[in-house]
Amino acid sequence: MTYDAHRHLGVLPAYPFYGGPPVKPDVTARATIAALIADLNREGTSRALILPNYGVPDPDVAFGFNDLVVEATQRDDRLRCGLWVSALESDRARTAQALRLAGEPGVRALKISFLLGGSIDDPGLAPIFDAARAHNLVVHVHTSPGAASDIDKVGQLVDRHGDDVRIHLVHFGGGMSGHIKLIGGRFFDWIAAGKQVYTDLSWAIGFAPRWLADEIDRRGIGHDRVLFASDEPWGDHAGELARLQAAAAGRELGEAVFHGNFSKLYD
Repeated sequence: MTYDAHRHLGVLPAYPFYGGPPVKPDVTARATIAALIADLNREGTSRALILPNYGVPDPDVAFGFNDLVVEATQRDDRLRCGLWVSALESDRARTAQALRLAGEPGVRALKISFLLGGSIDDPGLAPIFDAARAHNLVVHVHTSPGAASDIDKVGQLVDRHGDDVRIHLVHFGGGMSGHIKLIGGRFFDWIAAGKQVYTDLSWAIGFAPRWLADEIDRRGIGHDRVLFASDEPWGDHAGELARLQAAAAGRELGEAVFHGNFSKLYD
């Protein structure tokens, strides 16, 4: 039985990504709470943090799934959720409406991503972090190489807000450069400085989980900051699970990654 700290609910419309024809690549996306629960039962996933599915440049789509993920937490006690919010000025009213749900039972996080626009300097981030402080929520941030989601950019949110807000860096930097920057020192420097930084290894390149586990053992810190996450339907549950089990099995990190850290962060 595992706890999954990052997966999505909701089916996106087809979209012509990268100038191609309209496609729906998230083939395992689930439209209903019942279908999501069936997946958890099949996998043996005993707890999960669920987030609105996103990825198409229509803000109403991701915001529209906020009510669904909140309803899911009220239907099944195994579930906790994060709300989709945005720092974009064009999304100010949508984000304000979403933040009205921040105090609902089961809400544990606020999800932001700059893949669809915006940056770490947008004024619209202020109400998001204010709400996280007021409701003791985790800010869940996408990372990927380059542009506004690069760890050099997103990491500044840890520097600015990590003293009093828990920040979950999704995808552990999102690629080769991010992994090396974080494992090579930055992740551990933040922890040593008292920053409330957490991460998951979904999408991680093969070497990263092994190296991170070795560095955690060597340095003696960080085992309480890493969580298992499938990122379904964009990740592959079986593959993500196997890779992290191979890196963490037989270590103190194992119990923490698959159970303990989720309980501390999202329960």
